[in-house]
Amino acid sequence: MLAKVFPIKLKDGNQAVAEQIVQEFAPKGPGTEEGTLSFRVYRDPANPDYLLFVEHFANQAAYDAHTGSAAYKELIAGRFADLIVEFVEIDHQLLVSL
Repeated sequence: MLAKVFPIKLKDGNQAVAEQIVQEFAPKGPGTEEGTLSFRVYRDPANPDYLLFVEHFANQAAYDAHTGSAAYKELIAGRFADLIVEFVEIDHQLLVSL
């Protein structure tokens, strides 16, 4: 399994727009992808204009399919990317899961 974590700082005042795009993307992208095991996006109520993506994929090929999808290109690499100040892509390996 491949785990990806993305802390994302948004441009000031774009929290609501970013959340709308993510909510539109979820059922069109990850919701239809066989190799996407989970797709979670968190907001921090104490930190405006920030989102945390936590995603799990069956393998690298599933992640590549996810980022190569038409929905990803339109909504995440397209509209959402315009709202980002910076993000970091962090790979993780699962240690414990209950």
